[in-house]
Amino acid sequence: MNTETLHAEQGTSMVRIGDQAPDFTAVTTKGKIQFSEWAQDKWVVMFSHPADFTPVCTTEMTGFALRKGEFDALNTELLGLSIDSIHAHLGWVQNVRQNSGVYFDFPIIADLDMKVSKLYGMLQPNESETAAVRAVFFIDPAKKVRLIMYYPLNVGRNMDEILRSLKALQASDKYKVAMPLDWQPGEKVIVGAPKTLDELNARIADESLEKMDWYLAKKHI
Repeated sequence: MNTETLHAEQGTSMVRIGDQAPDFTAVTTKGKIQFSEWAQDKWVVMFSHPADFTPVCTTEMTGFALRKGEFDALNTELLGLSIDSIHAHLGWVQNVRQNSGVYFDFPIIADLDMKVSKLYGMLQPNESETAAVRAVFFIDPAKKVRLIMYYPLNVGRNMDEILRSLKALQASDKYKVAMPLDWQPGEKVIVGAPKTLDELNARIADESLEKMDWYLAKKHI
């Protein structure tokens, strides 16, 4: 049985990089949203967590909340999700605010019917049939899925890497370049390889580039 057949039988789909983000309507802690009309002209980082009132999820949601200003500065909306009721979400948000002073000031989808979880492949039965894995979807302003991360239930995400990846995607789009291993903002980026002999000759003659060889060249942006 192939993967697509398995997902079809389980009532799940597997969203891939490059896909148009599936549309949905959902109840959230910030009110009802229609995803295709929400966050117009903005990036979206949508992330699922297994359950409210759980320790790892609390640390992760706190991390998103504490660094929300950094996402705002990158023209990016945060959108959380778990298979819990809106009442559980509200109770958890208030509990964390009372105990830590941290406020989850972004919408969290109440996905009780698992509609969105199944639509995006957040339910992975070999990990859990009743809780979404820790998925992260980077969705651009055209509502195209650009990057996907999956973490198991027992390993929290890395907020630095999520922000680094978002900055890399945005810089790559803006300057039409690629990012090398461990790239950080301010470091050199990779210039696309030549596609013609004229471009090859221009590349060899260009002294402004840092070149390992003609096919691997870097520059500052």
